[in-house]
Amino acid sequence: MDTFSKRKLIIAGIMLGIGAIFILRLFSIQITNKTYKQFATRNVLRYITTFPARGLIYDRKGELMVYNKAAYDLMIIPREVKSFDTTELCNIVQLDRVEFRDAIHKAKQYSRYKPSIVVGQISPDIYAPLQEKLYKYPGFFVQSRTLREYPSKSAAQVLGYVGEVNQRIIDNDHYYLSGDYIGVSGIEKAYEKELRGIKGITKSMVDVHNRVKGKYNEGKEDSTAILGQNLQTGMDAGLQAYAELLMTNKRGAIVAIEPATGEIILMVSAPSYDPNLLVGRQRSTNYSILDRDSVAKPMWNRAVNALYPPGSTFKLANALIALEERAISPFDRFSCSGKGTKPISCTHSHVSPLAIREGIRESCNSFFWNTFREIMSHKSNTAESYQVWRDYITSFGFGTKLNPELSSENKGSIPEVSLYDKWYTPNHWNSMTIRSLAIGQGEIEATPLQMVNLCAMIANRGYYIAPHIVRAVQDANRNVRKLEYEKKVVNISPEHFNTVIGGMEAVIAETRLQYTVKQDSFIVCGKTGTVQNPHGADHSAFVGFAPKDNPKIAIVVFVENAGFGATYAAPIAGLLMEKYMNDSIAPKHKETEQKLIETDLLNVAEVKKKL
Repeated sequence: MDTFSKRKLIIAGIMLGIGAIFILRLFSIQITNKTYKQFATRNVLRYITTFPARGLIYDRKGELMVYNKAAYDLMIIPREVKSFDTTELCNIVQLDRVEFRDAIHKAKQYSRYKPSIVVGQISPDIYAPLQEKLYKYPGFFVQSRTLREYPSKSAAQVLGYVGEVNQRIIDNDHYYLSGDYIGVSGIEKAYEKELRGIKGITKSMVDVHNRVKGKYNEGKEDSTAILGQNLQTGMDAGLQAYAELLMTNKRGAIVAIEPATGEIILMVSAPSYDPNLLVGRQRSTNYSILDRDSVAKPMWNRAVNALYPPGSTFKLANALIALEERAISPFDRFSCSGKGTKPISCTHSHVSPLAIREGIRESCNSFFWNTFREIMSHKSNTAESYQVWRDYITSFGFGTKLNPELSSENKGSIPEVSLYDKWYTPNHWNSMTIRSLAIGQGEIEATPLQMVNLCAMIANRGYYIAPHIVRAVQDANRNVRKLEYEKKVVNISPEHFNTVIGGMEAVIAETRLQYTVKQDSFIVCGKTGTVQNPHGADHSAFVGFAPKDNPKIAIVVFVENAGFGATYAAPIAGLLMEKYMNDSIAPKHKETEQKLIETDLLNVAEVKKKL
């Protein structure tokens, strides 16, 4: 075979090979690979989304805290739009012409053949005149959806809010598309999958001009929207609103828990905001205003985010540890010389010497300094004693996140041995070095939620259930799924709780709090705290529970820059416990109630003057 013949065979082989490759590729594209078929299908289909109503949120009494109201989106298919009166349409939907043109331009960039949102979250009062004149605007149509509505202006930080998804969310979760909404904070975020429901889809055939020609596949591939699941919470909406009223013009936090269940009855962060501000077309503007308020920080949940030294309320924890470790007995007495006491002076004069019941009642710094010193000298060295102490404190819920529903919760700070070794070098620090811990100051930082959890543990005589907001989830068929939360038992003997509770009872019954907090129909146990604040006036703090036996409510109140715990925090807590237990306020406490509502503590200079 000559060279020319060989070349013909080679060329023929190459051509046959190229042909085979083309045939295999066409087979792959047209038969095996469904991608291009899907692209072609999409060009003849219009997908209409039916948005389900978001799940409702109820309080412990079945009262609605969050529900839905009707809203509408003005949609556009750019390819179908004809010349129209822009001014008239902008006036109807109450939108600036520049914003309107920008929205249309954005829609064209996305697709000239697919629908896009031009104006979102149109209220029913705007929708009515729009619907009457919509026939004049080919290429425009309306899509229904729902918006959140809040019957009360309270619990904003707890409930959270709903906002439009961003591209990162869309990329991470294919359920969401541009223009969808998602829970951004609070329990709206924590229970997003339960609350959102499942979207419905209607597929319609369209011609080359994107005109609807009927249902695709006789509607067999359409899906019905499934309503979001409802949430049943342990919160008391009425008590929440009352607590926020008492915190008017004040900065701080209140948390109340049902000790036996761990259900959060109320959670206040003050100053707060009206949750309805973050709904509708003005949401972005209102959010910017709230977010820029660096003084009040209304969107910051102080109840779970703010870190405070617990102050004298922390003496309860030290008392329990000292008793359990046998560092002291219920009958051991320590002397106090008032403001002349060393190394930690007392804030006022009182009976001396005193045992633990009187130490708690008088909040004696000297008693608890001596108690802490005994704890720190109970083992072979300070570091070992401190680690034992720290293990107890963390078992009480400090230094950890307690609420699985609130992703932003701060875990606080309980220093480790390594910190003091670093500051002072090993074996060169002792109880004197860290003496501030004896009275809840120094390096301890805790959230109000952690402090009320300590109080609930004491009320339960040795255990707590993880504090939580939602007690159950109800689906569209009214099937209720009760949620379960972890129970934690602490290593403290029951008799020691009774000793500490006796002191807490004396705080209410045998001090000036008998005039503002003591109740006639049930026994209140509590502990005040005055939290040192290097940035201004001291903070007022109080923890307590009621009734003494079979407690129904445990509560913490922190009022920033308000001075002594007995001045503001304790009376506020007393009114809230009374309201919860009796559903009313006794006439003898009405004057206290009115004064607390009217008092403005946001002006620090004014607070210092009052104190």
